[in-house]
Amino acid sequence: MAVTREKFDNIIEIQNVTKVFDGITAVDNVNLAVRRGEFVTLLGPSGCGKTTLLRMIAGFEMPTSGSIFLEKQDVTSVPPHMRPINTVFQKYALFPHLSVFKNIAFGLKLKKIPTGEADKKGRPIYRKFTKDEIAEKVERVLKLVNLEAYGHRDITGLSGGQQQRIAIARAIVCEPKVLLLDEPLGALDLKMRKEMQSELMAMHKNIGITFIYVTHDQEEALTMSDKVVVMTDGAVQQYGPPKKIYDEPANAFVADFIGESNILSGVMKKDFLVEFCGTEFKCLDKGFGKDEKVDLVVRPEDIVVSLKKSAKKDALAGEVLSTVFKGTYYEMEIMASGYQFTVQNTVEYTPGSKVYLSVEPNGIHIMKKLKTVNEFDGEILSETTVGFCDGEFEFENDGSFERGDEVRVKIPFDKIELTDDEEDGVIGANVTQTLYKGSYYQVQVYTDDDNDFFIDTVDEWDIGDRVGINIKPSDIAVSKKIEKPEEADTAENADEQAADGEVRNEE
Repeated sequence: MAVTREKFDNIIEIQNVTKVFDGITAVDNVNLAVRRGEFVTLLGPSGCGKTTLLRMIAGFEMPTSGSIFLEKQDVTSVPPHMRPINTVFQKYALFPHLSVFKNIAFGLKLKKIPTGEADKKGRPIYRKFTKDEIAEKVERVLKLVNLEAYGHRDITGLSGGQQQRIAIARAIVCEPKVLLLDEPLGALDLKMRKEMQSELMAMHKNIGITFIYVTHDQEEALTMSDKVVVMTDGAVQQYGPPKKIYDEPANAFVADFIGESNILSGVMKKDFLVEFCGTEFKCLDKGFGKDEKVDLVVRPEDIVVSLKKSAKKDALAGEVLSTVFKGTYYEMEIMASGYQFTVQNTVEYTPGSKVYLSVEPNGIHIMKKLKTVNEFDGEILSETTVGFCDGEFEFENDGSFERGDEVRVKIPFDKIELTDDEEDGVIGANVTQTLYKGSYYQVQVYTDDDNDFFIDTVDEWDIGDRVGINIKPSDIAVSKKIEKPEEADTAENADEQAADGEVRNEE
């Protein structure tokens, strides 16, 4: 049953795949390539699109647009049963009236394999597995999942971990080229979950087939995977080896979602020099614009704490607020320059201690900001109102806009007011992300028409909160929408075609 690993070719390629449900984009233009034999994990918060993407790979959902290739063959419209892919779900869907052996053998009894011969018309002849072949395959996978003596047992008498292993055995006995696992450990307790993580890793190594695994557990993803795909809002934020994703997050969301992080706003003064908390620090990053605003992450374990200020100019004076013993280290909250840093250290500093914080250049990771201003397409609805994101907002019209004009609307992050009662806002939205940035929180909300706002606010909001959005007229910047060259060409061609059609009709 062992499969030779050919690590240099892509077994799955996902190209520009989008999935829309009732006007809401669940997966947004995803491009992804998975190499043969890899253990790839789709990681992200609930509702980020990871399970929808997995179901499209399996064939249970059809993409709204885009293509899925398996071994260079387009399988976008191929039904699930005709793809060499099997899926293990969180709910194992085992047959309670069948024994362990019969549960595993079920798929083999339905499967047909080519005999190597052809009929009179040249079509291949297929046959079913014999009883001996089925028994040999079932016994082999039972041994692989360490349940050799359980073939005769009833499913109902097995523990959750044993049922999970039976579900995996049933999926791999038909020798799929890809095994999809949709949070298969979610129903297990912590100890059993840890044990099954090790067993899954060992199975992957022994079987050699491609695993694509879905989870929202960051530690699980970092521990088990060859590659991790971090997703949010239906889009891939970063794809790469676990260590690279932890050490070099692509943006503030990835930094916040993967492990403990101190995320700050800063200014890139020049190559290898960044300013944050009012102090300039050396770093290893380059290629940013002079005085470009950036996000940066400093991991708690990369902060050096001392009672005396060193000769370095880049130390921050702070005060310890709290300390918690975590087994191998102390986790402390330290206020310095208006930012509450989370620090992990093997030495404890008691609350109230005056300390100095410093960071080596390799402990500072610079990231481009996802956005610097909220920007939307809109339409002038009246002399003093503009419509965007399914809402009608008042704005200050300088007399250059008329009803029906298509416009571009811009609102700074700190010029948006969130209300805890949706009815008090012009439009409603759900809080999907919140990042602490020292003197303020950066909150991301999604509106009902599938648009997102970023808001800088001193108030802390919880993910899932339903909020209202208000914006002062003076804070809404409106400009005429600039037609892109290709749009103009398309419009011109359309006009020419219409005119040509009219001429022909007259003829």
